[in-house]
Amino acid sequence: MLTLEEGRTAVALARETLTNYITKKKIIEPENLPPVFAEKRGVFVTLHEDGDLRGCIGYPQPVLPLGKAIVDSAINAGSRDPRFPKVRAEELGRIEVEVTILTQPEPYTDPKKKLPELVQIGKDGLIVSRGPYSGLLLPQVAPEWGFDSREFLSQTCVKAGLSPDAWLDEDTEVQHFQAQIFAEVAPEREIFEKSFTERGCGTV
Repeated sequence: MLTLEEGRTAVALARETLTNYITKKKIIEPENLPPVFAEKRGVFVTLHEDGDLRGCIGYPQPVLPLGKAIVDSAINAGSRDPRFPKVRAEELGRIEVEVTILTQPEPYTDPKKKLPELVQIGKDGLIVSRGPYSGLLLPQVAPEWGFDSREFLSQTCVKAGLSPDAWLDEDTEVQHFQAQIFAEVAPEREIFEKSFTERGCGTV
C-alpha cells in the first residue's frame, strides 16, 4: 500500500510527464523518488476532461518499476489511447489526472460456478483471458455502473471480446486484483485518495 504522500507523488509525476510530453515532446527521467517507485507494480493513468474520460492506459501486470510505468502510462493515456485524439496543450488546464496502482493479479482457483460468490464488488478488479483475448475492468467500474458480481464477470468477458458467459468456460482464466486510486480534486489542484465507489475509467 502506498501512503497518501506517495500517492500524491505518483499523480504529480503523471502530471509532469504529460505536460512535458504534450508541450515539449520530452520524456522526463524521474529522480529522487521514494523507494516504492523502484518496485514493479501494475498501474493505470486516467485522464478526465470536464468530467468526461479523456484517456486511460496502463500496465495490468507488474512488469516495470512503478516510476517508469507511470511515465509510460501518462504518455500513452494522453497520446496513444485509440479511443481519443491526442491531448492538446491548450487542454492541459482542464484535465484531471488520476493514477490507479494495482496489486498483483491472482487467479481464482475455485470452481467457476462459485465465482459470483467470490467477487467483492467495489474492492476487486477483474482480468479475463482466453487465448489471444484479454480484458480488464478496474474495481471502481462495478459500483459506478451498478453491476452485481455476475454482471461484472460478464462485462469483463465482453471487454475481452468474449461471450458474456465465457467466465464459466474452463479454458477461460479469471484473475482478481485490488487497487489504490489517487486523483486531483480539480485540474492541477490538491491530490487525494479516492474510494473504490467513485468514478474512474475502469478499462484497458
